[in-house]
Amino acid sequence: MTRSDDFTDVLIVGGGPVGMALALDLTYRGIDCVVADAGDGTVRHPKVSTIGPRSMELLRRWGVADAVRGAGWPAGHPLDIAWVTRVGGHEVHRYRRGTAGDRPAFAHTPEPDQICPAHWLNPVLTRAVGVHPDGPLRLRTTVDRVVRGEDHVEATLTDHATGRAGTVRARFLVACDGAASPVRQACGIDAPARHRTQVFRNILFRAPELRERLGERAALVHFLLLSSTLRFPLRALNGRDLYNLVVGVDDDSAGRADALSLIGDALAFDTPVEVLSDGEWHLTHRVADRYRAGRVFLAGDAAHTLSPSGGFGLNTGIADAADLGWKIAATVDGWAGPGLLDTYETERRPIAVESLEEANLNLQRTLGRQVPAEIHLDGPAGERARREMAGRLESSGVQREFDAPEIHFGLRYRSPIVVEDPGVPVRQGRPDADWRPGSEPGYRAAHAWWDATTSTLDLFGQGFVLLRFAEHGELAGVERAFADRGVPLTVLGGGDGEVAKLYERPFVLVRPDGHVAWRGDEPPRDPAALADTVRGAGAGE
Repeated sequence: MTRSDDFTDVLIVGGGPVGMALALDLTYRGIDCVVADAGDGTVRHPKVSTIGPRSMELLRRWGVADAVRGAGWPAGHPLDIAWVTRVGGHEVHRYRRGTAGDRPAFAHTPEPDQICPAHWLNPVLTRAVGVHPDGPLRLRTTVDRVVRGEDHVEATLTDHATGRAGTVRARFLVACDGAASPVRQACGIDAPARHRTQVFRNILFRAPELRERLGERAALVHFLLLSSTLRFPLRALNGRDLYNLVVGVDDDSAGRADALSLIGDALAFDTPVEVLSDGEWHLTHRVADRYRAGRVFLAGDAAHTLSPSGGFGLNTGIADAADLGWKIAATVDGWAGPGLLDTYETERRPIAVESLEEANLNLQRTLGRQVPAEIHLDGPAGERARREMAGRLESSGVQREFDAPEIHFGLRYRSPIVVEDPGVPVRQGRPDADWRPGSEPGYRAAHAWWDATTSTLDLFGQGFVLLRFAEHGELAGVERAFADRGVPLTVLGGGDGEVAKLYERPFVLVRPDGHVAWRGDEPPRDPAALADTVRGAGAGE
């Protein structure tokens, strides 16, 4: 579609990572969009660091994964998580994860998690999306008024660089405008709190000698075991000299203490420190009651806010973009059924609720941790107390917060456009830690190496893909049914025996977002019904 100054297919309100992820997905699918962001593109307090593996897979699809990997994180810096009395003091427990340069290949993904804080990530995404007039991102631009119509949305945009205001008409509007989301509020959609709001401080500081002083004791994250105020992570942001300390703010005076004093308490030795920023933030646990109001959709923090414990927040938002993008594209291109867009909420809202609860479990594990005073002692009594504490940490599952493929890949869509296996009970609850994605309907399709350099995930994206691992079965009827409805379909045969074994069925239909829509031992008996089901136009087999 061509863009004009007053019309676009999709208006995205908010140019954070989720808004830009949606712009990347829509552009990948040939759909026009405008991204309006009130900021100037500068990140003043980096608060995102780990890009989860599923997000990295999506960034790979959009051609951005290499840039994220190369944004600046040192390949040799440890990715370990350490629980310490103080940074540089007694180490109680360490979860070893290697480095980005030497960790082994992951069986379940070609794109393991990457460290890329917001002051690196946002410029990478900005370059990939493109700033107006060369791209759809309009900086220093606010959306001041939204009017919803039956067949379009009309919004007033103000360019604060020039002072000019104009009207943009769009087929759809997607609110990626943050936890307070003026668009969500204007639509009358509530996002009630699910747990108690808590208050924290993020202290961003530079410590140019800390990495060298720590040596082999360096880690990606140091969890402090010091006090109710200092029991949260001190995190390396760039692998060199930039760090973030999370401080609990409660009734005790330490929560309000001077930033330099808190950093000094967290470190076991003196080292030069420069405080760059110190900001208070409120942790809310919310999921919007609805994700849609006519032609307006919510994504990212506008739809859900989660505890950062586990790193699910940004990654949940990026997955929102991947789910919504192909459904909007199908609608604009004319092959979506009338129910397709409704499945965005059906699929993504339960995932947000599950992820919120998982993140809160991680947070509560930290908040509820009892720390005996003896772990700070030198000598045999201190060593004994630290050994006992290490045992309690390990048995409580602390590593689950940082290594949970069953969470990143084990969230299953249950909706009218997913055809469950007939006669096979749906798996209840979360998969266990040894689970690996296969081809169960609703799950993200498994990664395996199709050939030496191609992941199965690289086969998916533009349209539906029917993987064929058997010679038997006539598929001309399936191809004709999809073609008659304008639904893009590619039939692929190949892959070695290990891929076929992993995918479990001779025929597996994968959606444009990489999730399994249907599978069978034989070709579908009613191809027309299947095509209608997966495009949101009716019930299939």
